[in-house]
Parts: sequence; C-alpha cells; structure tokens
Amino acid sequence: MRILVTGSAGFIGSELTLQLLKRGDEVVGIDNMNDYYDPALKRARLERHIDNPKYSHVYADIANNGDVQDVFAEYKPERVVHLAAQAGVRYSLSHPLEYIRSNVLGFAHILEGCRAFSVEHLVYASSSSVYGANESMPFSTKDNVDHPLNMYAATKKSNESMAHAYSHLYGIPTTGLRFFTVYGPWGRPDMAPYKFTSSIFSGDPINVYNYGRHRRDFTYIDDIVMGVERVLDAVPLDTQVGSVNSYGPDSSSAPWRIYNIGNQEPVELLTFIHELEENVGAEAEMIMLPLQPGDLPDTYADVEELIAATGYSPTTPISTGVKRFVAWFRDYHGLEDRRAARLDG
Repeated sequence: MRILVTGSAGFIGSELTLQLLKRGDEVVGIDNMNDYYDPALKRARLERHIDNPKYSHVYADIANNGDVQDVFAEYKPERVVHLAAQAGVRYSLSHPLEYIRSNVLGFAHILEGCRAFSVEHLVYASSSSVYGANESMPFSTKDNVDHPLNMYAATKKSNESMAHAYSHLYGIPTTGLRFFTVYGPWGRPDMAPYKFTSSIFSGDPINVYNYGRHRRDFTYIDDIVMGVERVLDAVPLDTQVGSVNSYGPDSSSAPWRIYNIGNQEPVELLTFIHELEENVGAEAEMIMLPLQPGDLPDTYADVEELIAATGYSPTTPISTGVKRFVAWFRDYHGLEDRRAARLDG
C-alpha cells in the first residue's frame, strides 16, 4: 500500500515508517522538523529511512492546509497514520494556542485530505491524557472522557469527536489510538525516561513529581508499533445498525473506533527510576515534589478491546525495555557506563 505517515521523523512515526517499509509498503512522510525538542535527534531518526527508494519525505507543517492538500493530491495515499502533533502536557500549560494550531487545525486539514481523496482508513494518535479526572482503573474506552485536565488532552479529545463527525458524514473509516506512556530507543527528550536518564548520567538532580507515587502504563516502542500496524490493517466497518445515540463512548454505527494501546501493567515511577539507575550504574539524586497541575496521578490501560480486534499482545517487560533504552542512550550520546567509569577512576 501507499501510506502517508505524518510526524515521520518523530519517535513513533519513525519507528512505524521503518516497519512499514520493511514489510514492503510505500511510505510518504510529512514532518516540519520543528525545534520543540532537538531537531538533530529528528534528523538522526529520519536518516534511517530517508534514502529508502520506497520512502518519500515532505518537509511541511500540517497547520498549512495548502501544503497538506498538495501532498494528498500528489501522492494519493491509500491509508494515513496521523502522528504529527504538538506534544507534551506541561508545555500546554504555557503555550495553549500551539495545541489548537497543530492538534485541532492540523487534524482538520488531514481529515479534509482524507475526504477529498477517499482514503481507505485513517489511524490517528489520541492519548491516555483524555481520561483526565477519571479515577476508575483500568482506564476503559467505555469510560466518560468529558473532563480533560490540560489543553493537550482537550485537543486530543476534540480529535476523536472530529473524526467521528467525518466518519458519520462522509463514511471515512477512522481509528483513534489512546497511547499510554511510550518509551524506548529514539525516544523524546521532553519525556521523563529520557530526561531522567540524561540527569543520572550527568549527576544532575531530577524533579520527581507526586513524590514518585505516579503509576504509569509504560509501553515499549516495539509493542506500540506492532499495535499501530495491526490497527492500520483492520479497517472499521459502517455497521448501519441503530442510531448514533444508541452507542457508548467507544463505539458507533459509523466506521469509527477508539482503542487504548498500552502495556496493561502500570509501574510506579520510583520503580522505573530504579531500573534506570541499575542500567546507568549510578544513583539518581531525586527532588521530591507534589503533583504538578495538569498531571494524572495514574494511568492504566484496559486493552482487551484492542486484543479482541487485532490480536495485539505487548510482550516487553520494563526490565527489558529500560535495558534497551539505556543501551541506546549510551551509544547515541557516546557515554560510558557510570560503574565502569568509577572503576577506571
């Protein structure tokens, strides 16, 4: 197939692109390579697949509708995986309009491209953040998500509603994936695993919010990519049974679906930090702080619906995932094992 992947120099987008190319698909990637975090990391990810003859890259901003429609018109993708977005919960506290621009307006441009060129299936990134003030565990797609705690979550919730409108009105099959704390090699520098690892290597203190009692459903990148790939191949059908109002939050008579995608095994933040310490070979200096505004105390994915629909099966335990991530981090930054460094000294 010819598949459009937005955010193809991003963490998930780059890994997914490699997998799609490996299985023989043709991939068109869009990424504007912005400086929200170090563009050098984005370039390094992109270099892994930009010379593949089945890959075409477009440097464009999804908030620019002309650029987006030009890509659809030139390449006519059969399916789309939309991962480009303004990410980060804490950044949304100070830059809310950036999230409207990229995550709402940009998503509208993608939907319009899918409508104009009869795309077979749109898979897009939502987030576990949409669960907001929900205290029921594990988070289920049947739960109400009407109380987001930050603008990032609010824009992702709006994406799900916008997708439903397009699926209902125009018959465009859409599937939203609520990602749960993705980590692994080539991960984002603004996320806790990367920030903590960098600080432990450098000997700098780390801020540990909620006194380390957060629980997160850390999900390894390979498991995420496997899930996205399976969802992409499972096009939702228009059931034409019942009215729109006869369905729950996770289902519809339109060809529209929502799934959680996580590891289904939440881990306390302190436990995750201890795994990092073990693999770095040094202890973290932790500054314990209260819960930050906009943060969720816990995340825990119920992925039974995704398993039933696609056979999704996350297999990477935290111990394995953290080991691989730290090994990549050490290699990418040219760092030594802190234990070996101490012995040499």
